[in-house]
Amino acid sequence: MQITTIPLADADHATNATLTAHLQEPTPNSPWQAFPPLIIVPGGSMTHIPPEESEKTAIAFAAKGYQVFILRYSFLADQQPLYPQPLIDLSLAVQLVKQHREAWHLSDELFILGFSAGGHITALYNDYWSTPWLSNLTGIANQVLKPTKIVLGYPVIDLDAGFPVDEQTIAQWTDNPAKFSASRHVNRHNVPTFIWHTMDDQFVPVQHSLNYSLALKNQDISQEIHLFTHGPHGMDIANELVAHHPDGAQPHVAHWVELANEWLLQY
Repeated sequence: MQITTIPLADADHATNATLTAHLQEPTPNSPWQAFPPLIIVPGGSMTHIPPEESEKTAIAFAAKGYQVFILRYSFLADQQPLYPQPLIDLSLAVQLVKQHREAWHLSDELFILGFSAGGHITALYNDYWSTPWLSNLTGIANQVLKPTKIVLGYPVIDLDAGFPVDEQTIAQWTDNPAKFSASRHVNRHNVPTFIWHTMDDQFVPVQHSLNYSLALKNQDISQEIHLFTHGPHGMDIANELVAHHPDGAQPHVAHWVELANEWLLQY
């Protein structure tokens, strides 16, 4: 597997964002092999990305046959208010991946997986990829911006649903909270969505996922949602390899990886 990090800044967009590609080659007797691309948008409260957890999540999905990309989007240390820059970063990542379909042996799909704060970016992207606002902001055509499906793990959705917890932090994220509360902007162009969360997440309340699921339902968007009884926030693939909490290895919750994989490729 080749691992390479690509800056996303170009002549039209100044950003510290990067995309780290985990690329596998087709087997020698199968040169026609194509791998579905999966962009991972990690969590980290908009301040950092935990690389060890993100890398192990990337490896887990690479083992299932994906070409995996990890987006290092803009952080609060890069600019404030932060939005809409993370949406621009994800747009640039989507464009880059689609531009390299042949060179990177990619299938026609494009999937996005967002966790926690990265889930906020991903959910908002699902809302806005089809809009003139994001296309004009990025200079990228809406059809290029379109993902195939998205997956959300314990996502931040609405800025008034218990995380962030204070007005000062919300102001660092955006000066327009209503525009960046994702459940309020779901529309008929949102793509199919898989959501998972734990009921006792004490950091990002499960209400976030419920809000987004209900908004998707109201627009008749295909979705699947899994709410597990127990598990701390930030579980990623929910096994001992990524556990940063004594209770973070939860074999039952870890089933979400296989459930999401089946949903992405079979429905």
